[in-house]
Formats: sequence, C-alpha cells, structure tokens
Amino acid sequence: MITARDDRRRTFETVPAGVAAVSWWGRAWVTALEEVSHDTARLARGRAYAAKGHVDAVTVTPGRIVAYVRGSRARPYRTELTLPPFADPEWDELLEAVAADPAALAALLEREVPQSLAQSVLPGAGELVPHCSCPDFGRPPCKHAAALCYRAARLLDEDPFVLLLLRGRGERELLEELTRRNAAHAAREQPDTAPDFPGVPARAALARTGLPLLPAPLPAPAAAGLPPAYPADPAAPDPLALDQLACDAAARALALLTTGEDPIAGLSLWEDAVRLASAHPTAGLTGAARALYRDLARATGRTTTDLARAAAAWRQGGRPALAALEEPWDPPAGPFDRARPALLAAGLGSFRPDRNRLTIRTRQLRLGREGLWYCYEDRLGDNDWWPKGRPSPDPVTALTQSADS
Repeated sequence: MITARDDRRRTFETVPAGVAAVSWWGRAWVTALEEVSHDTARLARGRAYAAKGHVDAVTVTPGRIVAYVRGSRARPYRTELTLPPFADPEWDELLEAVAADPAALAALLEREVPQSLAQSVLPGAGELVPHCSCPDFGRPPCKHAAALCYRAARLLDEDPFVLLLLRGRGERELLEELTRRNAAHAAREQPDTAPDFPGVPARAALARTGLPLLPAPLPAPAAAGLPPAYPADPAAPDPLALDQLACDAAARALALLTTGEDPIAGLSLWEDAVRLASAHPTAGLTGAARALYRDLARATGRTTTDLARAAAAWRQGGRPALAALEEPWDPPAGPFDRARPALLAAGLGSFRPDRNRLTIRTRQLRLGREGLWYCYEDRLGDNDWWPKGRPSPDPVTALTQSADS
C-alpha cells in the first residue's frame, strides 16, 4: 500500500530528451525563473549544461526539486529550486474547483494543466527560488540552477502532477480526493425522485427463454496479411515504425486467434525492443530503419550497438539466445565438461573455459540454460563478441556450422 508520505517523493533517473519546454505550462515554468535573471549568458550556459546531460537524477518533494549538476569541477554541485507549497485551505479550494469543473478534471486526467488552474498552480513572481552549492555568488540563478530548471520543465511537460507535487500533494492522494469529491458533486446533481419506469414481474424476468444458437466461427486466416500503406507525411509518425507496429499487432492477433496464447506475453521492455529490432538486420539498414534502432535504443536506455548485438542474438534463437548473450552463469558438470574434449578431438583447438563460455582466440561458444550452444565471433580481436550462426545441442556442430555461414 502506498501511503501519502510515499506518494510525496518522486525521483526521476532519466529526464525526457530535449531542452526547450513543449507545453505551455512548461514554458511558463521556465519563464518564472528567467524573469528573475538578467544574465542571458548564464541562462545560455544552463541550457547547454542541460542539453549535454550534466543534470543527474531529479528528486521532487513538496516545495522542493533537487538534483546534482556537474560543472567544471570533478565534484557535482547540489542544486535545488524551491516553490511554496499550498496550505490545506488552498488545496481545499483548488480541489473543489477541479471536481466541480468536468473540463478541468478531464484535462488533469489527460496529464495536462487545466487553463482554469494556471494562475493557481504555476509559479508566481518571485515564487521560484534557486539555490546551489557552487561558489558563484552573483545574482541567482547560477548556470547550474538554470540547467535544473530547463530539465525540470521537460518533466512537467510529460507529467503535470510533478508541479502539483511541488505544491504539496502526490498524484495518488490527489486522484483519490478528486474521485471522492466528484462523486459527491454527481450525487448532489441527481434528481430527488427516480423516474417512473414500468416494472417487470419477477416470474417473467426469471423465466427461461430459448436463444438461437450462435453461428459457427469464421475460419482463421492462413496469414496475417499486409497492413495498409502509410504516407510519408512530415507531420505524421514514421511510416516504417507504423508499418512494423501494424504487422506486429496483426501477427500477435493471429497467434491469439489460432493458439489462444500471446507470443510476447511476459517480455520485458528491453526484450520487446530487441524483438522488434530483430526484424531489421543491421547490414544495409535504410535511413528509416536506423531511425527505428535509434528510437528503440533511446526508449530502453541502451546504445544502438547494444541493440544491434542483442537483435543479432534474438535472430539466432529468440529469448534464450538473448539470455545467453547477457547472462553469464555457472553450468553444472556434464555437457559443459564434455565439450572441451569433443572440440579438441574434432581438431578445433583447446578452448579456455570461463563460467558458461569456451573461448579460443576470436571464437567463442556459450552454453544456454536450455542446453543449446551459441557461437560468437570477435571480428577485430578486441573482445567485442557478436552472435553468429545457429544454436545446437552439440558444441562442434554449433561452431562448424557458424564457420560455414
């Protein structure tokens, strides 16, 4: 159970990309800080710090937003922005106004700041106060506080409940209170007397009636088919991404229809991104496919190289092959111990064991937990291993067939 105390502290390890605020309330947040500064050079340096990722994890609590900002020195500076929280009477007035206004409540549930609350919740003149542990004793804000302000604006773009938390209340407690108040308003608006609907005798209501049989279900199609073509409109999402998502949704729907099971149920965000990327081999990627790799990597906090390597593993053998790539483990005695003599007898050399891996120069075998051997290759001899070939329960077969591929 999440208590009000738990709900009033949020930490964001990553902040949405970009520096400039997108929403009108995000821009208003930035303006509130810029209005207290007449040093445009400091603000410009703050924007540059924010763009270069100098702002570490951001923590938001009532009245305060804190982060460590890396400057020119090795040790980062503790930087914060303070905003006065609302007192209980102010919260009571604000919540009552939202609960009584369906448009304001709908906007808040859509994660937008209602225009009717703009004057109430956004920082007023002098309310947003910067603090920093840096030695810059000039007129605030310093460049570190400015950087935090620009990054915080992107958080507000994505989730205006961050702004309401700064004013003193967490998202869960706000939604529970708004639900209660909205129900009370709805109850007050009900007419005093119920409409006069004609009743039905209980005997008639409970009498068994025959219903016609349902028609036989249509046969499942043999294949998912091709999605419609999507125009390359600059104002629309990437057509390659739309095409891939449509094809993927159709294939999942067909699998559910024919087997009753979702083929990707239980996949993590990273595993699903790797699965999607694996449909596009990295050799000869088009510009649109490169953009897809970039977007998937960014969404999962990985590099495009990580994603390309993982996609190659997925093509090698799906989820078990990805586990063989990323999860070293200690196999029991048996197949692993017999693999080295078998490789030596086949004239493939003496392999060096390390956990579930056998290595010789630029070739490597990894034993998966399901008992299959996966071949890897270090193309440049710099310990940069990439999946190659198909898995096999026999290490000699896995190694020799990868050499032929």
